[in-house]
Amino acid sequence: MGRTEKASSIAELREKLGAARSAVLTDFRGLSVAEITELRILLRKSAVEYTVVKNSLARIAVKDTGLAGLAAHFEGPTAMALSRADPMAVSRVLSTWSKTRPSFVVKGGMVEGHLVGPAEIQALADLPPRVVLLARVAGAFQAPLQALANVLAGPVRALANALDQVRRQKERSA
Repeated sequence: MGRTEKASSIAELREKLGAARSAVLTDFRGLSVAEITELRILLRKSAVEYTVVKNSLARIAVKDTGLAGLAAHFEGPTAMALSRADPMAVSRVLSTWSKTRPSFVVKGGMVEGHLVGPAEIQALADLPPRVVLLARVAGAFQAPLQALANVLAGPVRALANALDQVRRQKERSA
Protein backbone atom coordinates (compact mmCIF):
# COMPACT_ATOMS: atom_id res chain seq x y z
CA MET A 1 0.00 0.00 0.00
CA GLY A 2 1.55 3.30 -1.12
CA ARG A 3 1.48 6.63 0.69
CA THR A 4 -1.39 8.00 -1.37
CA GLU A 5 -3.46 4.87 -0.77
CA LYS A 6 -2.76 5.08 2.97
CA ALA A 7 -3.65 8.78 3.05
CA SER A 8 -6.90 8.17 1.20
CA SER A 9 -7.75 5.22 3.51
CA ILE A 10 -7.12 7.39 6.56
CA ALA A 11 -9.23 10.23 5.16
CA GLU A 12 -12.03 7.82 4.21
CA LEU A 13 -12.03 6.22 7.67
CA ARG A 14 -12.00 9.62 9.38
CA GLU A 15 -14.93 10.72 7.21
CA LYS A 16 -16.88 7.53 7.95
CA LEU A 17 -16.33 7.91 11.69
CA GLY A 18 -17.28 11.59 11.55
CA ALA A 19 -20.56 10.82 9.77
CA ALA A 20 -21.43 7.79 11.89
CA ARG A 21 -23.95 8.03 14.71
CA SER A 22 -22.46 4.88 16.20
CA ALA A 23 -19.43 2.67 15.67
CA VAL A 24 -18.60 -0.58 17.43
CA LEU A 25 -15.19 -2.24 17.27
CA THR A 26 -15.09 -6.02 17.37
CA ASP A 27 -12.54 -8.83 17.49
CA PHE A 28 -13.53 -11.45 14.95
CA ARG A 29 -10.89 -14.06 15.82
CA GLY A 30 -12.23 -17.61 15.74
CA LEU A 31 -15.09 -16.87 13.34
CA SER A 32 -15.43 -18.60 10.02
CA VAL A 33 -15.92 -16.73 6.77
CA ALA A 34 -19.51 -18.03 6.66
CA GLU A 35 -20.21 -16.58 10.11
CA ILE A 36 -18.76 -13.19 9.20
CA THR A 37 -20.79 -13.20 5.99
CA GLU A 38 -23.92 -14.01 7.99
CA LEU A 39 -23.15 -11.12 10.35
CA ARG A 40 -22.57 -8.72 7.45
CA ILE A 41 -25.93 -9.68 5.94
CA LEU A 42 -27.72 -9.08 9.26
CA LEU A 43 -25.98 -5.74 9.73
CA ARG A 44 -26.69 -4.66 6.15
CA LYS A 45 -30.43 -5.23 6.76
CA SER A 46 -30.17 -2.66 9.56
CA ALA A 47 -28.23 -0.18 7.36
CA VAL A 48 -24.95 -0.91 9.14
CA GLU A 49 -21.59 -1.20 7.39
CA TYR A 50 -19.15 -3.82 8.71
CA THR A 51 -15.54 -3.61 7.57
CA VAL A 52 -12.16 -4.90 8.69
CA VAL A 53 -9.80 -2.03 9.49
CA LYS A 54 -6.04 -1.79 9.49
CA ASN A 55 -5.13 -0.88 13.07
CA SER A 56 -2.23 1.45 12.30
CA LEU A 57 -4.29 3.47 9.81
CA ALA A 58 -7.29 3.53 12.16
CA ARG A 59 -5.13 4.88 15.01
CA ILE A 60 -3.94 7.69 12.74
CA ALA A 61 -7.52 8.38 11.61
CA VAL A 62 -8.82 8.90 15.17
CA LYS A 63 -5.75 10.80 16.34
CA ASP A 64 -6.48 14.46 17.15
CA THR A 65 -10.25 13.90 17.00
CA GLY A 66 -12.90 13.51 19.66
CA LEU A 67 -12.63 9.77 19.13
CA ALA A 68 -8.96 9.46 20.09
CA GLY A 69 -10.00 7.14 22.94
CA LEU A 70 -10.85 4.47 20.36
CA ALA A 71 -7.14 4.11 19.52
CA ALA A 72 -6.67 1.80 22.51
CA HIS A 73 -9.08 -0.71 20.93
CA PHE A 74 -7.17 -0.99 17.66
CA GLU A 75 -5.19 -4.08 18.72
CA GLY A 76 -5.39 -7.51 17.12
CA PRO A 77 -7.91 -8.35 14.41
CA THR A 78 -10.38 -5.46 14.38
CA ALA A 79 -13.57 -4.93 12.44
CA MET A 80 -15.80 -1.88 12.72
CA ALA A 81 -19.58 -1.72 12.45
CA LEU A 82 -20.78 1.78 11.49
CA SER A 83 -24.30 3.15 11.46
CA ARG A 84 -25.26 6.52 10.05
CA ALA A 85 -28.98 6.15 10.74
CA ASP A 86 -30.02 4.33 13.93
CA PRO A 87 -27.36 4.55 16.66
CA MET A 88 -28.83 1.56 18.50
CA ALA A 89 -28.99 -0.78 15.48
CA VAL A 90 -25.34 -1.80 15.74
CA SER A 91 -25.62 -2.64 19.44
CA ARG A 92 -28.81 -4.66 18.99
CA VAL A 93 -27.63 -6.75 16.04
CA LEU A 94 -24.17 -7.45 17.48
CA SER A 95 -25.55 -8.30 20.91
CA THR A 96 -28.16 -10.69 19.54
CA TRP A 97 -25.76 -12.32 17.10
CA SER A 98 -22.92 -12.74 19.60
CA LYS A 99 -25.03 -14.63 22.17
CA THR A 100 -24.41 -17.90 20.32
CA ARG A 101 -20.76 -17.15 19.47
CA PRO A 102 -18.53 -16.88 22.54
CA SER A 103 -15.41 -16.23 20.42
CA PHE A 104 -16.88 -12.97 19.09
CA VAL A 105 -15.77 -10.03 21.26
CA VAL A 106 -17.01 -6.46 21.34
CA LYS A 107 -14.06 -4.22 22.20
CA GLY A 108 -15.75 -0.85 22.56
CA GLY A 109 -17.11 1.92 20.44
CA MET A 110 -18.74 5.28 20.03
CA VAL A 111 -22.40 6.27 20.21
CA GLU A 112 -23.48 9.80 19.28
CA GLY A 113 -19.90 11.05 19.75
CA HIS A 114 -19.43 9.49 23.21
CA LEU A 115 -16.96 6.68 23.81
CA VAL A 116 -18.52 3.55 25.30
CA GLY A 117 -17.21 0.22 26.52
CA PRO A 118 -18.58 -3.28 25.93
CA ALA A 119 -20.86 -3.08 29.00
CA GLU A 120 -22.46 0.15 27.78
CA ILE A 121 -22.94 -1.30 24.30
CA GLN A 122 -24.75 -4.28 25.85
CA ALA A 123 -26.87 -1.93 27.97
CA LEU A 124 -27.83 0.05 24.87
CA ALA A 125 -28.80 -3.17 23.11
CA ASP A 126 -31.09 -4.05 26.01
CA LEU A 127 -32.97 -0.74 25.79
CA PRO A 128 -36.42 -0.91 24.23
CA PRO A 129 -36.87 0.64 20.78
CA ARG A 130 -37.26 4.42 20.46
CA VAL A 131 -41.00 4.17 19.76
CA VAL A 132 -41.58 2.28 23.01
CA LEU A 133 -39.54 4.80 25.01
CA LEU A 134 -41.49 7.70 23.48
CA ALA A 135 -44.76 5.96 24.33
CA ARG A 136 -43.61 5.55 27.94
CA VAL A 137 -42.71 9.25 28.15
CA ALA A 138 -46.09 10.21 26.69
CA GLY A 139 -47.80 7.94 29.23
CA ALA A 140 -45.84 9.54 32.04
CA PHE A 141 -46.99 12.99 30.92
CA GLN A 142 -50.58 11.85 30.44
CA ALA A 143 -51.03 10.13 33.82
CA PRO A 144 -51.08 13.29 36.00
CA LEU A 145 -53.45 15.03 33.58
CA GLN A 146 -55.79 12.06 33.62
CA ALA A 147 -55.70 11.97 37.43
CA LEU A 148 -56.51 15.70 37.55
CA ALA A 149 -59.45 15.19 35.19
CA ASN A 150 -60.79 12.39 37.43
CA VAL A 151 -60.44 14.55 40.56
CA LEU A 152 -62.23 17.48 38.91
CA ALA A 153 -65.00 15.22 37.61
CA GLY A 154 -65.60 13.71 41.07
CA PRO A 155 -67.88 16.46 42.49
CA VAL A 156 -69.89 16.63 39.26
CA ARG A 157 -70.31 12.86 39.32
CA ALA A 158 -71.40 12.98 42.99
CA LEU A 159 -73.96 15.71 42.20
CA ALA A 160 -75.31 13.66 39.29
CA ASN A 161 -75.66 10.60 41.54
CA ALA A 162 -77.46 12.63 44.23
CA LEU A 163 -79.88 14.10 41.68
CA ASP A 164 -80.53 10.63 40.24
CA GLN A 165 -81.33 9.28 43.73
CA VAL A 166 -83.73 12.20 44.37
CA ARG A 167 -85.42 11.46 41.00
CA ARG A 168 -85.82 7.75 41.88
CA GLN A 169 -87.18 8.59 45.32
CA LYS A 170 -89.79 10.96 43.81
CA GLU A 171 -90.77 8.34 41.21
CA ARG A 172 -91.38 5.76 43.98
CA SER A 173 -93.44 8.14 46.08
CA ALA A 174 -95.54 9.30 43.15
